[in-house]
Amino acid sequence: MNWISNVVPPKIRSILKRESPDNLWVKCPESGELVFHKDLEANLWVVPGSGYHMRMPAEARLKALFDGGHYETLATPEVPLDPLKFRDVKRYTDRLKEYRARTGVADAVRLTAGKLDGMNVVVALQDFDFLGGSLGMAAGEAIISGMMAAKERKTPFIIFTASGGARMQEGMFSLMQMPRTTVAVQRLRAAKLPYIVVLTNPTTGGVTASYAMLGDIHIAEPGAVIGFAGARVIEQTIREKLPDGFQRAEYLVEHGMVDMVVARRDMRDTLARIVALLTNQSARSQAA
Repeated sequence: MNWISNVVPPKIRSILKRESPDNLWVKCPESGELVFHKDLEANLWVVPGSGYHMRMPAEARLKALFDGGHYETLATPEVPLDPLKFRDVKRYTDRLKEYRARTGVADAVRLTAGKLDGMNVVVALQDFDFLGGSLGMAAGEAIISGMMAAKERKTPFIIFTASGGARMQEGMFSLMQMPRTTVAVQRLRAAKLPYIVVLTNPTTGGVTASYAMLGDIHIAEPGAVIGFAGARVIEQTIREKLPDGFQRAEYLVEHGMVDMVVARRDMRDTLARIVALLTNQSARSQAA
């Protein structure tokens, strides 16, 4: 063993090494550009050079949406934790505990209420960091509860979707949330209250097959993947090459599946104008 080359340099490096966070710099998946974490955060998690929309933390999105960053967190109904006693690599209950400790929330859907440019709204947000934003019983109950809260308060209901689909650990219980949330949408519509869906990257599976595509207005963030089955699965099924940009937000707006693609910096103002229009109110920014 050569102690001069194997021992001395590591000792010197350990003395000179400065502690720094792992996420100090973030690499853009599209352009490879390195962006300072604070700059990315200040730009609403959009890469300045390429315009690529990174996944935005739930808390940051809510603060950027509501007036003054202030909002009320609404309670969500409790559901059975593990109806199927599911286990893969680890028990489902252990997996839930892990994600709850990591994210600080009970499940994938956060339910909030507050003011958007002076107008009352109820907002649900799917957190992709919680088991891929998957739709389970807790998420389904939260969405239904949010729609009923909007009905009671007589306010528009806005949802930001981000999901890989139904939660496999809950089997049929998860799939039943598709028709249940669809019924809740119909109740919201019967009350003549606006239902606005903001599709973020990715929105796929059973979420797209239910409440995510039943809104009065559908807005997508640039580059968001939106679809039911994955592109590779579709290609293997139909044995044809799919068009460029298939299932991307820009492709869907060209083919009438989405109403508009809106950059994140314009999302708040766009939502405020739509809410004002659909509820016959005046947003403060419009009045000014």
